[in-house]
Amino acid sequence: MKKTTEEWLAKAAEDLLAAELLLSQWELTNIVAFHAQQTVEKAFKAAIEELELGLIRTHSLTRLYQLIESEFPVVDDPDMLDRLDAVYIEARYPSELGLIPSGKPTSEEAAAFHAFATRVLKQIQTALTQR
Repeated sequence: MKKTTEEWLAKAAEDLLAAELLLSQWELTNIVAFHAQQTVEKAFKAAIEELELGLIRTHSLTRLYQLIESEFPVVDDPDMLDRLDAVYIEARYPSELGLIPSGKPTSEEAAAFHAFATRVLKQIQTALTQR
């Protein structure tokens, strides 16, 4: 595995840990959602790096996943990918950080985002290790 790929995975793991540590803080569900989105984005960018597709300047999880899906079919819930995608794309101003279109995520939504990000990162890590 390339060094840069490993660095992307390490950064993704940091975001996942941040999300996990904040899960018990109901007032920070939006920040959990943001870190979950960042986990998935960085995991996808690790795969993109390993596939040598170049630097992709987008935060769209949907777009990034389209680039790697044939090699890394790791998304088991496309709707969740779209919902998590909105966390970053909709955040234009600091007060919107981590918000979903319906507003601040509930504790249950934050937990679901974290669980999804955990699955995606683990599957990407496993697939990259086995290459």
